[in-house]
Amino acid sequence: MMRHRLSPWSWLLLCMPLLSACSGYAPPDALVGMNRDELVARMGPPDTERRIDAGSRLEFPRGPFGTQTWFVYFDAAGRASRAEQVLTEQNFSRIDVGMAQDEVRQLLGRPGEVQVLGRARGVVWSYRYDNYLCNWFQVELSQQQQVRSAGYSRPPECEVRNVRTNG
Repeated sequence: MMRHRLSPWSWLLLCMPLLSACSGYAPPDALVGMNRDELVARMGPPDTERRIDAGSRLEFPRGPFGTQTWFVYFDAAGRASRAEQVLTEQNFSRIDVGMAQDEVRQLLGRPGEVQVLGRARGVVWSYRYDNYLCNWFQVELSQQQQVRSAGYSRPPECEVRNVRTNG
């Protein structure tokens, strides 16, 4: 059987579309001043739209496993004023026991994964985010929709599995 080896340049050409896809998670550089329709045409439909102060905010969960969530803010005239990636350790540190479920959503957006706890104890919201430790941030919510606990953990895809071989 004949094998073909790809040169480093060939690998680069093959991977270029993947690299440009990653940069597509963020809002466009020329965001400021765009109206809602222009932004949605570029980024697709938002997950959530909220009224805030004298304007609004669109929420866009993005990335592999949902590792990024972008909030794009609009002023009273309906023009984009700024964007921020909210899945950060700084925002995670703002989650406190007793906080209402909606307050968590307003800080972090939609969770990437929701697990229902047994015996009607509530739910766990999991947020994957870009980090080198392969952690995710989890928020345990009570039946009363308040934060019971919050902290870092390892998602299932990061666990090392012990594989035994028969030999």
